[in-house]
Amino acid sequence: MKKTREYTDDHARAGVGAPLPEIEVWENQYRTGYEIEISTPEFTSVCPKTGLPDFGEILIRYVPDRACIELKALKYYLVWFRNQGMFYEAVTNRILDDLVATCHPRRMTVTGAFTIRGGIATTVVAEHSSASREESESSSAAARASGGGAPRAIN
Repeated sequence: MKKTREYTDDHARAGVGAPLPEIEVWENQYRTGYEIEISTPEFTSVCPKTGLPDFGEILIRYVPDRACIELKALKYYLVWFRNQGMFYEAVTNRILDDLVATCHPRRMTVTGAFTIRGGIATTVVAEHSSASREESESSSAAARASGGGAPRAIN
């Protein structure tokens, strides 16, 4: 008997490109390199395979540059995930990508600590650093200038 795959690539891609509510920002009044920590201990999303709810905590830590995240808009953004089927890894990375694109922080870490299911606890950590991005972009530019390869997208 041939075994079929239960999870498909469509499950893995679920929600990755879906439109989400806008995340608003406000102008940062202090440029001293302080860190902001935002915790949402009652985060919920949906498993793209089973449709069952997933529960966990999303922890966002960032050092703002010119903009800070407006919390009410962030709350509405995070509530959207309650109706969207996405794997833990996709949820955590999507939140990081959207927040970085919105507020352009100096540094940001998004941690998704999901509730134990079937005896397995899952924690996903996604990170962004503007310094490492600038280093990657400059080394890529240097490689292209020296004929060392095609340009590549940096996320």
